[in-house]
Amino acid sequence: MKFEFSAGGIVFKPIRQAQGKEDFLILVAQHSQHHGWVFPKGLIDDHSGAGGHKETKEEAALREVEEETGVIGKILSPLDPISFWYVWEKEKIKKTVYYFIMEFVSGDITKHDLEMENVEWLEADKVEERLSFKSDKKVWAEAREIIVNI
Repeated sequence: MKFEFSAGGIVFKPIRQAQGKEDFLILVAQHSQHHGWVFPKGLIDDHSGAGGHKETKEEAALREVEEETGVIGKILSPLDPISFWYVWEKEKIKKTVYYFIMEFVSGDITKHDLEMENVEWLEADKVEERLSFKSDKKVWAEAREIIVNI
């Protein structure tokens, strides 16, 4: 049995609707290997650089969002960690993911890396139906409640 720790972001971008109503778009990505729709995330580096600096959850989340989607975000708040089990090469792995709500700062979704085959901005009411995994849907439910009150 192995343990993995990842970090990622649920990035939102405010948009103005008709009659001046505020709404927002959410960043989602389709993974190149399993083709599932997810929020950007990746492993937290525990030995990056010559000095052996352990990357923080926040650093990893910002780095992964930018690498996987081409978007630079600003962390506003942490979410409850999500844990799940999966099997890779006959080994059982417990993965814990630390997600952060992020506000869009800049970037271009066409500049994402090859780990993601598609990156899109979705209207909030379309996000849950697009997400492929229960763990992402769970964290989205928590994030949506916070984002609508920002």
